[in-house]
Amino acid sequence: MGNGRKNDELDATFAALAAWRNGHLARVRPDDRIDVLRLLSERREDLVSERTRVLNRLHGLLRELIPGGVPGRLSAERASRILRSVRPRRDSHSSAESVRRQLASELLRDVRALNRRIADLDARIREVVEVSGTALTDIFGIGPILAAKIIALVGDIRRFPTKGHFASYAGVAPVEVSSGEVVRHRLSLAGNRHLNHALHMIAINQVRYEGKGGVYYRKKIAEGKTHREAMRCLKRRVSDVVFKRIRADFEKVRIAV
Repeated sequence: MGNGRKNDELDATFAALAAWRNGHLARVRPDDRIDVLRLLSERREDLVSERTRVLNRLHGLLRELIPGGVPGRLSAERASRILRSVRPRRDSHSSAESVRRQLASELLRDVRALNRRIADLDARIREVVEVSGTALTDIFGIGPILAAKIIALVGDIRRFPTKGHFASYAGVAPVEVSSGEVVRHRLSLAGNRHLNHALHMIAINQVRYEGKGGVYYRKKIAEGKTHREAMRCLKRRVSDVVFKRIRADFEKVRIAV
C-alpha cells in the first residue's frame, strides 16, 4: 500500500482508538513483585548479552594468538588456561602479539567481573522468587531464573481470560494450514517471542528426561508426528500448565490479602 496511508504512527493511533472504545478490555494493574522481577530479569539479560559480546571479542583475539584457532565454546576458565600457554614469538610480529595477549587478559578480567555480577544478580532473583511463593518452580524444567523471566513477561495474569488466550499470546497456539482433506498445522509466528522462547526451553528440558513431558513427547513421536510437531504439542501443554500455576499464584495472593 502506498500514498502514505500505511505507517506505524497511524497503526498506533487506530489501535489506541479501538482499545479506548472497547469496554471489555482488562485494566492493567501495577504489581511491585512483578516490577521487581522484570527489572532484575532485564538487567540480567543485559549483563549476559555483554558477557557474550566480550567473550566473542576474546575468542577472536585467541584465534589470532593460537595456530588453528580455538574451537568450541569459550569460558573464563578455558580462556585462562589458553592464555597461560601463549608465548609471543620472537620475530617481527612479537610486539603485536604481546598487545593481543594483553588485550585478551583485560577481556578475561572483564568476563570474570561480569560472571560475578551475574552470580550476585542470580542470588537476588532466587531470593525474590522464593519470597513470592510462586508454584512455577514446581514445574519440571523451571528454575528461579526462568520463573522470574516468565512472571515478568506475563505480568497481570488476569488479562488472559482462558488458557487459549494465554497460548495465543505466547505464540504456541498452532495455526491451521490445511489443504483439501489434509489437515495440517504450523507454528505460529505471532505472540510474545520472548515468552515463546522461555516455554521452548522448558519443553527442551522436559524432553531430555523420562518425566511426564518426556513421555508425552515420545508418545507424539510414536503417533507419527515429526520432532517439530511433537515439540509444538508439548509447548502448548507446557503453556497450559504455566497458565494454571500463575493463576493459582494470583488466587493465593488475592486470598491472603
